[in-house]
Amino acid sequence: MPDALELLKTRRSVKPIEMAGPGPSDADLNTLLTIASRVPDHGKLAPWRFVVFAGDARHAAGDQIAAVFQVSHPDATGDQLEFERRRFARAPLVVAVVSRAAPHAKIPEWEQQLSAGAACMNLVTAAHALGYVASWLTEWPAYDRAAMTVLGLTDQERIAGFVYIGSTTKAPEDRDRPSLDRIVTHYQGAAR
Repeated sequence: MPDALELLKTRRSVKPIEMAGPGPSDADLNTLLTIASRVPDHGKLAPWRFVVFAGDARHAAGDQIAAVFQVSHPDATGDQLEFERRRFARAPLVVAVVSRAAPHAKIPEWEQQLSAGAACMNLVTAAHALGYVASWLTEWPAYDRAAMTVLGLTDQERIAGFVYIGSTTKAPEDRDRPSLDRIVTHYQGAAR
């Protein structure tokens, strides 16, 4: 296992289309989800949950997504519908991180949403630590209520992200990152 700082320095998203098997074993999946759930969670609300798409379930979900797509795009081509059918089959495993943020007397919804985002990031980082590649995406089904419904979400839930996980045959290429002088300021106190 890589050193923690080196792990964080080398984590890189890989496009689902560039993923292949093998995907995580059941034991690895349990490890990934356990780590994903170890995030800041003010009030211990667990304002997120996970929906796992593995094996044939990826294709079943794709059929549902394609049907929703066809209703909202009646002029969709066969190629477009086939892409939607295969959407979750691009990687061996897809985990939907579902935000269950809701009004609370003490915990702002924004904090609950951030906790769901942290769960996505922990999942991506844990996949990298176990030797897999991952990508955190949303794409249109994350914003379409009919798509969310066929994927089993309630009206109060939203998709924080779909995390695609698999293996790759080539090392991911890094990309340019912003230099710290462009994104960091040091507070100097209020202007007088």
